[in-house]
Amino acid sequence: MTPETKARLLIDQKLEQAGWVIQDLKQLNLGAAAGVAVREYPTDTGPADYVLFVNRNAVGVIEAKKDSAGENLTATENQTERYATANLKWRKDNTPLRFLFEATGQIIHFTDSADPIPRSREIFHFFKPDTLSLWTSQNTTLRHRLAKQMPALPELNLRDCQISAVTGLEHSLALNKPRALVHMATGAGKTFTAITSVYRLLKFGGAKRILFLVDTRNLGKQAHQEFMAYTPPDDGRKFTELYNVQRLASPSIDPHAQVCISTIQRMYSILSGVPIDESAEDVSLNEVQQTNKQEKLVRYNAAVPVETFDFIVIDECHRSIYNLWKQVLDYFDASLIGLTATPDKRTFGFFNENIVAEYTYEQSVADGVNVGYDVYEIETEVTQKGAQLKAKEWVDHRDRATRKKRWAETEEDTAYTGKELDRSVVNPSQIRQVIQAMKTAVETQIFPSRKETPKTLIFAKTDSHADDIIKMVREVYGQGNAFCKKVTYRAEEDADSVLSSFRNDYNPRIAVTVDMIATGTDVKPLEVLLFMRDVRSKGYYEQMKGRGVRSLDGESLKRVSNSADGAKTRFVLIDAVGVEKSLKTESRPLEKKPGVVMKDLLQGVAMGSRDDDTVLSLANRLVRLAKQLDDKAKARIEKVSGGISVGAMGKSLITALDPDAIVQTALETAKAKGITRTEDSLLPEELEAARAQRVAAACAPFDRPELRDELENARREREQIIDHINLDQVTFSGFSEQAETQANKVIQSFTDYIAAHKDEIAALSFFYQQPYQRRTLTFDMIEELHEHLSKPPIMLTTERLWSAYTRVQTTAVKGNDRQRQLTDLVSLVRFAIGLDTELKPFADDVDKRFQAWIFRHNAQRGTAFSPEQTEWLRLMKDHIASSCSISRDDFDYAELADKGGLQKAWGLFGKDLDTLMNEMNTELVA
Repeated sequence: MTPETKARLLIDQKLEQAGWVIQDLKQLNLGAAAGVAVREYPTDTGPADYVLFVNRNAVGVIEAKKDSAGENLTATENQTERYATANLKWRKDNTPLRFLFEATGQIIHFTDSADPIPRSREIFHFFKPDTLSLWTSQNTTLRHRLAKQMPALPELNLRDCQISAVTGLEHSLALNKPRALVHMATGAGKTFTAITSVYRLLKFGGAKRILFLVDTRNLGKQAHQEFMAYTPPDDGRKFTELYNVQRLASPSIDPHAQVCISTIQRMYSILSGVPIDESAEDVSLNEVQQTNKQEKLVRYNAAVPVETFDFIVIDECHRSIYNLWKQVLDYFDASLIGLTATPDKRTFGFFNENIVAEYTYEQSVADGVNVGYDVYEIETEVTQKGAQLKAKEWVDHRDRATRKKRWAETEEDTAYTGKELDRSVVNPSQIRQVIQAMKTAVETQIFPSRKETPKTLIFAKTDSHADDIIKMVREVYGQGNAFCKKVTYRAEEDADSVLSSFRNDYNPRIAVTVDMIATGTDVKPLEVLLFMRDVRSKGYYEQMKGRGVRSLDGESLKRVSNSADGAKTRFVLIDAVGVEKSLKTESRPLEKKPGVVMKDLLQGVAMGSRDDDTVLSLANRLVRLAKQLDDKAKARIEKVSGGISVGAMGKSLITALDPDAIVQTALETAKAKGITRTEDSLLPEELEAARAQRVAAACAPFDRPELRDELENARREREQIIDHINLDQVTFSGFSEQAETQANKVIQSFTDYIAAHKDEIAALSFFYQQPYQRRTLTFDMIEELHEHLSKPPIMLTTERLWSAYTRVQTTAVKGNDRQRQLTDLVSLVRFAIGLDTELKPFADDVDKRFQAWIFRHNAQRGTAFSPEQTEWLRLMKDHIASSCSISRDDFDYAELADKGGLQKAWGLFGKDLDTLMNEMNTELVA
């Protein structure tokens, strides 16, 4: 069978799975089904491999290629287009066919020529005939509607960061970018923002169905509640009255659902056919180590075709979308929208560095959305150094699962470190000392005026550890069961009701959790977080800290903490395990030695590196390689390996480290020597010798250099590494040396002119007289300076100066992609005379100074500006950014007059208005 024939058979199979009837031209019967794919259909430019008919009308064409042509499918697009625009025999209407496919047996590319800017994309599987029928019946395509028909966003009741996120996302979708990332701080309303976007995509974009992926079942419930509570700005009804929202709890998707809420684990289960354990959805995938035993490839599921969802919103799910779970996202033909407060390098890489909105924790604190935090450390000797138990000491021995105790002697001296606490060893005194120290600190130093314990969340290592902590908290505080509760998925008491009480009621005052409240779950009254577990994942740690950042008004805080004397202004992180200082990683590796290339693993094994990590890493690479090689490559490797296949070599490495097999080998060796041994009586050196013997046998083939070379060559030929980790950046974007020389001349002319006229031109005098004489820099002064500069012979316009600095001082110049404003001349002067070390747009400087000014002002006042006052201060700030100053007369300008002008501003600020304007003119421009 030729490669072309093999590819055609696989294409036929995929078409049939999607509901197409395949026919040769001689057996043509367009009435046989709604969707008919006709092979070798004649056109006036030659026979097309497949022409697709839906309801007897030709709608698309497939150009088939052998599998080895996968890397060149884009080169086939002209051929596909030629058939699509050709005259089809026996067809009266010669309108070009709309749907264009290029396919091998493994890869499918698709182009919808009705899109505004048609662009091919890879899809997992062919679409169903009904889908193409629906698309042909619509007046416009989804991508056309996104690019041309999305109305302006109503900004009422939306924060600036939410407006930026929705508009940035819609701009990205209008450009047909397949992945977009919204980075918003915890508490900024990510889910609300996402629902706003989902509503607009359904109503104005005409999306059929949207998948809302969450990290755990608990977060799914929370998201569903937010959908039910959401009222769109242009309709008085709730979201769930307008659109069907399904929270998936079974293997079937409601055909009438327009929004499906699901964990990625459940969606993987639906697609792969592997039943899901309900508890699997209760634990964040950040806490789960994946193994190869979990691997089961997602295959086409006709009940859930690839076109099921138009968009996938990934809410705080970025920890879950790699490795095994990524298959779910690859399966659907959908644009991906990521929402996260804690991105890492993988996140940026996965979303193609397309960050459509960014709102940091620091910005959220400045805006009053979140609160800052202090760190309070508790160290104990046992936590730091561990301890030692002598042999023959009588102590409790507790079964981890049943917690049943037995009183017995220790068999030998047992030393343990702080890391082993609450895992192999529990030290009640260590727990007691930490809890007592926390109680004392909160009552005397952290919140000394409080009459009740502030709402406190304790992070424990395990459920067993949580139980120990709860017992100790109740004892140390002298309180009953209601005072301290466990909030984990394994708690016998309903976790949701405990969580609701923790949020809204007086009791419990302290909650202990392992992972349920670690991510995404809001408890606004929280004021103390106690870490009794270390966390190595940087992103997960930020998520855990995020449980305390939410701001809360004084009345709401007082409802659960009676003696609170105002709004929540901070939270305190109590570090009892060194979590703030411990080394954090971007993410947890799933392979033992992911940074070591296969060539080095092979060489290491040949040189005698036989540790578990090296052997298992090599085994994983070989097993993976075995699935990728063609028959010829496999044959070449078997020839130099002595008949051992790649897969068998990988498997033998894994088997060599099987603990049971090592014990069996040790027993057989002892028996051969005439020594009687049982499993329990084997000596450590006998087990080590058996392990070394098994590993040596499994590693023996790699002693051959020709095998190592053949394996490395096969890997290089067959595998491409898609690097999402190392993000690229432009280091030079080409002007010649001559252009650079010219740019230096422009800059020198500017510097010379400033020095020569610093006493004559008002704008220059302003900068040179600082800080001795502070006065308002006006727009007229900047216009005067620009007029002098732009005249012959020097002709130094703002745009020309900025361009010159960009060429010769690339790293110091920011905001090159912006349109220049006249006020950017302020930044140019400051940079030229050394007041600033970076050259960035004037508006950016004003924004930064405004954030600092308003934060300082709020702190000095003791109460923050109201939301309406803050909105007006932003309008005034924007006017300063474009005009260098603000005065009463400026309230007649459109952007201020439209909001109510001077009368409205005076009503909000009264006699403080002039003082505020003077402050802003000084602080934001100087």
